[in-house]
Amino acid sequence: MSLLSPAISSLARMRLWRIEAWKNNPLDAQREVLQDLVTSAQYTEFGRKYNFSQLFNVKAFKQAVPIHEYDDIKPYIERIMQGEQNILWNTPIYWFAKSSGTTSDKSKFIPISDESLQDGHYKASKDVLSLYYQYNPESALLTGKGLVIGGSHNINPMNTDAQYGDLSAVLLQNSPFWGHWLRTPDLSIALMDEWENKIEKLAESTIKENVTSISGVPTWTLVLFKRILEITGKQTMAEVWPSLELYMHGGVSFTPYKEQFQKLIGKKINYLEMYNASEGFFAAQDTPGDEGMLLFTDHGIFMEFMPVSEYGKKDPQTISLQDVEIGKNYALIISTNGGLWRYLVGDTIQFTSLQPYRVKVSGRLKHYMNAFGEEVIVDNSDKAITMACERTGAVVNDYTAAPVYFSDNANGAHEWLIEFEKEPGNITAFTNELDTALKSINSDYEAKRHKSIALGLPVIHSLRKGAFTEWLRQRGKLGGQHKVPRLSNERKYVEEILQLNRSTFANS
Repeated sequence: MSLLSPAISSLARMRLWRIEAWKNNPLDAQREVLQDLVTSAQYTEFGRKYNFSQLFNVKAFKQAVPIHEYDDIKPYIERIMQGEQNILWNTPIYWFAKSSGTTSDKSKFIPISDESLQDGHYKASKDVLSLYYQYNPESALLTGKGLVIGGSHNINPMNTDAQYGDLSAVLLQNSPFWGHWLRTPDLSIALMDEWENKIEKLAESTIKENVTSISGVPTWTLVLFKRILEITGKQTMAEVWPSLELYMHGGVSFTPYKEQFQKLIGKKINYLEMYNASEGFFAAQDTPGDEGMLLFTDHGIFMEFMPVSEYGKKDPQTISLQDVEIGKNYALIISTNGGLWRYLVGDTIQFTSLQPYRVKVSGRLKHYMNAFGEEVIVDNSDKAITMACERTGAVVNDYTAAPVYFSDNANGAHEWLIEFEKEPGNITAFTNELDTALKSINSDYEAKRHKSIALGLPVIHSLRKGAFTEWLRQRGKLGGQHKVPRLSNERKYVEEILQLNRSTFANS
C-alpha cells in the first residue's frame, strides 16, 4: 500500500458527512435545488417567458413550464451557440456536449455551464470517489493513473467562443491542471477523432503506465484490451497493469460484458456503474454488488418521473420523488443548472430502493419491442442474453433486435442479430435458451409466445465479427459514446446491418 493511501482515504471520508446530508434528506435537497435553479434563471429570457419570479413551489413550477424534448429547446440552444447569452441560464455558456444518441441521425448539443461542471459533474465525481474509499479504505487508486477512454473535441465553426465535443472531452478540457497528473493518456491522444488510430495510440501510450482505474464504454474498452495484449504478448491485463483495481462503466448494461472483462483482466477487481450523461451526473453505485445506483439529489438537477404510459399524451403527468414506486418504469425529466427545463432525457429508469433512493437504467423510451403487446425492454433483453450465454457457454460481443411482422404464411417473431465473441456449440440450443429466459423474465412475452399463436420462436443471425463496428463506421458514429441500439420497434437498423453483413463480409 502506498504511503499516500491513508491520507487520500481520510480526505475522501471528510466528504461523507455532506453526502449523508442529502442522502438522508433527499426531498429537502431537491426542493432547495429547484428553488436555486428558478431563482438563478428568473431574469433569463426563458425565466421571463414562464414567469419564474412568481414560482414558489414544485406544483406552480410544473403548471407553468411544459415538458420539453430536444427539438423544443433547440432554437434557444442554436442562439446560444451563435453567441447570445442569458437565454436559458444566467451565466455565460461557451461549451456544449455533443450527443448523437442512437435513435436519431441528428446531433444534439447540450449546453454546459460552469455551474453544471463544478456543482454537477465534478462534484458528483468527488462524491463517487468518497463513496468508493468508504468501502475500500486501503485503496491505492489515486497513487496510479486513471485511463479515460473518452470522446473527441472540436471547435464550433459558428462562433469562435463556443466549443463542443463528447461529454468526456468537455470534462477533460475543463478539468483542473492537477487532474491531468492523475489520468492517461495525454490530452492530444484522448481527444483524437479517428477511433481506429486512437485505439492504437491509446495502447502504445498506456502500456508502461501504472494504470489503477479505467473508465469508458465496455465495447471500446474490450477492443483496447485485446490490442494491448496483442502488442505485449501478455495473457491478461493484470500482467500489464498489476495495480488495476477499478473499472467504471455506464451508458449500456455491463451484464453482457462482465464475463469477458473478468477473463481478459485475469484477477478480481472492483466494478462501479455510473449514470452520467451529457445532461448531467444523475447516480452512481454506492454499495458494492448492489445493482442500484444512489440517486444524486444535490448536484444542480431537479428530477421528475413520468410513468412510461404517459409518454405521447398531450399533457403528460409526472410525479415527484416521494411518490415513486419500486420496479415501475419511469422516464426521467430534469431541470438543470445548465439551462435545461423540464427536459425529457429519453432514458427509462426503475427504482430499486426508496431508503435511500437508488435506481437502475432500464432502457430508452424509444428502444423497446412491443409489436405484439410483449413490451420487451432493454433490461429484459440484456438479462436474457446473459442467461442464454451462461447455459450454452457462448460469449456475446454485441446485439440488436427488432420485430418480424405477421405475413400471410407466418406469425410474428423477434429477429436478433448477434455478434458472438464465442459461438454457442448449437445455435438452436442458444435460441431456445434465449426464448426460455425471456419467458421467465417477461410475463407479457410469455403470454404472446403461448403455443406460438401470436409470437413465434426468435430468429437469430450470427454476424461476422466486426459487422457492428463497420455499421457504426459507415454511419459516422464510430467510437466515443456511440452505441449499437439494443432494441427497436421498427426494422430500419436490422435491415441495414443484415445488408451490410451480406455485402461487406460476403467474401471475407
